[in-house]
Amino acid sequence: MSSVTISAADVNKLRKQTGAGMMDCRKALMESDGDFEKAIDYLRKQGQKVAAKREDRDAKEGVVIAKTTDDNTVGVIVGLSSETDFVAKNQEFIDFAQSLADVALANKSANADELKAASMDGATVGEKLLEVVAKIGEKIDINKYEIATAEAVAAYIHAGYRIGVLVSMNKAANEANIAAGKDAAMQIAAMNPLAVNEDGISDEMIAREKEIAVEQIKAEGKPAEMAEKIAAGKLKKFFKENTLLEQPFVKDNSLTVGAYMNSVEDGLTVTAFKRVAVG
Repeated sequence: MSSVTISAADVNKLRKQTGAGMMDCRKALMESDGDFEKAIDYLRKQGQKVAAKREDRDAKEGVVIAKTTDDNTVGVIVGLSSETDFVAKNQEFIDFAQSLADVALANKSANADELKAASMDGATVGEKLLEVVAKIGEKIDINKYEIATAEAVAAYIHAGYRIGVLVSMNKAANEANIAAGKDAAMQIAAMNPLAVNEDGISDEMIAREKEIAVEQIKAEGKPAEMAEKIAAGKLKKFFKENTLLEQPFVKDNSLTVGAYMNSVEDGLTVTAFKRVAVG
């Protein structure tokens, strides 16, 4: 047992993250020397149903803009942070973020620093940011930036500029394929998958999930010789829940996302995606 001091705030934080009981959370933190990731694993190993979310820790407040070029072959996501929700909801602030995305697309900026150095209305983007800071009296910044280039790129903005998604695809950027890409982007915004497919899941994460599955099986009192077989089934479920192409398509649960994409055009698939969220 750990001698580390566990505060009520720590316990409450873990409870909010996982949905587990207060006493269970305290014990998990004690057993894990206060390490939240290890505490979550401890709860899962004990067979608890943990609702730990992969929280997006971007700006505290702000907006996220996702846009593509007219030919849908390049897309960008620009996250513009602010200190308050009041500023983030201001239309002038949103319009400024939109203009930053336009500059990023025009210059195909590789990263936020390149974007800040780009020209915008007779000044640099960085200088324009300082002008906006002086005007609104809050610290703002380009806190997130992503760019995608592919045969086809679809963009989607969700929940009042709170989440932006880019989906890269392997087929021509025609109307049907872009529409399918937007459907996939909506799925990504809602379900927050870890990767496109199983190949995108790290060996470390797979090993971690397998270890947790084995410990869960032991906690249920099942024979050790059954552990590997049952663990393999649990891993299969993990991949189905956490990889985009294996997830049930939200608009038609009879199809996986992969099957839906293929139904739009033979061989059409998502090759990569980027998801950025505020707060």
